[in-house]
Amino acid sequence: MIIGVTKETFPGERRVALVPASVSKLKKLGVDVSIEAHAGEASGFLDQEYEKAGAKIVADRSEIIQSAGILLQVRAAVANPELGKSDLDQIKSGQVLIAQCDPLSDPEMMKELASKQALIFALELVPRITRAQSMDVLSSMATIAGYKSVLLAASHSPQMFPMMMTAAGTLAPARVFILGVGVAGLQAIATAKRLGAVVSAYDVRPAVKEQVESLGSKFIEMDLGTGEGEGGYAREMDEEFYRKQRELMLEVIAETDVIITTAAIPGKKAPILVTEDMVKVMPPGGVIVDLAAERGGNCELTKAGEVIVAHDITIVGPLNIPSDIPRHASQMYSNNVTTFLKPLIKEGVLEIDFKDEIVAGTLVTHNGEVVHPLCRKLAGLPELEVPAEPEVETPAETPKDTPIPVEGESSSEESPAASDASKETTAKNSTDDQSNSNDDDTYKFQS
Repeated sequence: MIIGVTKETFPGERRVALVPASVSKLKKLGVDVSIEAHAGEASGFLDQEYEKAGAKIVADRSEIIQSAGILLQVRAAVANPELGKSDLDQIKSGQVLIAQCDPLSDPEMMKELASKQALIFALELVPRITRAQSMDVLSSMATIAGYKSVLLAASHSPQMFPMMMTAAGTLAPARVFILGVGVAGLQAIATAKRLGAVVSAYDVRPAVKEQVESLGSKFIEMDLGTGEGEGGYAREMDEEFYRKQRELMLEVIAETDVIITTAAIPGKKAPILVTEDMVKVMPPGGVIVDLAAERGGNCELTKAGEVIVAHDITIVGPLNIPSDIPRHASQMYSNNVTTFLKPLIKEGVLEIDFKDEIVAGTLVTHNGEVVHPLCRKLAGLPELEVPAEPEVETPAETPKDTPIPVEGESSSEESPAASDASKETTAKNSTDDQSNSNDDDTYKFQS
């Protein structure tokens, strides 16, 4: 079987789905790896490195797509709707596509792609469970974004972050406020602290207070209740909640030099956390870095992909931040993908257990239809019927005082020979049922 990796086509995308170090790991699983020529150059990985690791360099992109049993990309489907369309047009029935697909943003597009009869896995849907931590693409990319956001803020700020005592006087430290303490927020806190800033943070989930304080920062508490959803993610709140939240934050923001916002909800517009009135009360020269710019932004004035100045405050709306640190972003993404693939490949053959929690959580299309429950709901499709488990009858125990029939005596009991034949038939049927069950729950593909 061939695993194919193509060069990213999304504008400004510099990451690559697989790095050379991961090629050698996948080769040990009994597969071949094909890499499109120059696919890794933007992230610092040359073709020679891939060849040394055992990959085949292919100049023709279409050849890779058409020959691969598994196609790996960083952005596909909804995450690359225009330039990625030509790739999707070449997808074959039974082929596997693994990438960040952003299916919740456009479930209708996923319905169209389902007709390709391919198996499409969206890595941003990896469930937040212990076993899947090393496959969590969102956490990996959020780590990059949180780190880079602080560097962006520092580069746009008119002041330095650390307190300095010099012959020319004492310089006060920058006051940084982090809104949203997920993976990106925590990394932003840690990075700002390393640069010497005084850091405070707020999140709708009070449970993260301990994590904020463990990094040496202050957690801003607001009596608004909890906003923790499934899997530890922040859930969407109503407008009344956000209104009260904005009122309570005014005092904090009035004394803040830098604000970094990280609140995003998969498949939905980001909530407005920083209004224009809040921007007006910030000290002149302040900076806002809005990590939710791609989803509409957490700041009311954010313009995606632009740096603007409003009310003497610089507002940065970065897009695709992980691509700005492509080498480490690619390394982390590649490790996530490789860990995801390992349980699916047995001696060079793709074997997918559809009952596995991680598979069920990331598989979006299969057998010509959208199978992911949330995608189906957003697309207005009915829930899929789950086949009922076959009932197994438990034989009744024979009472200890049941008389044993003797020869010549009439009895309703089966003869030993009939009983043995019945057992043999039952065992055969059980084996057949198990075989059929395995066929239904496990997908095998070899190219």
